[in-house]
Amino acid sequence: MRSSKRPLLRVERRCLVCDWEGEMDEPEDAEVIGEPCPACKAPTERTKVLRRRVALAVRNPHAAELGRLGGLKGGRARAKALSPERRREIALKAIRTRWAKKR
Repeated sequence: MRSSKRPLLRVERRCLVCDWEGEMDEPEDAEVIGEPCPACKAPTERTKVLRRRVALAVRNPHAAELGRLGGLKGGRARAKALSPERRREIALKAIRTRWAKKR
């Protein structure tokens, strides 16, 4: 499963109209002048980049839930489809592998 990541900047911005100054998180491709001032809604300009980081993109909770539905059934359905002899072979191989690591 791939995770989608996006670069974020922690920047210092100041308003072009009022005296507001503050820190904000914004995408790396955001404009230098643009983000509205929280006080007067006028454009702000980026004065300094404080740090860069990578953040995970926001996931759709409905899609995650749908994916989980199939995943919860997988192991039981596979075990049910296997013959008892094949399940025994798989279990013995796992035991041998586990004990081989301890030596």
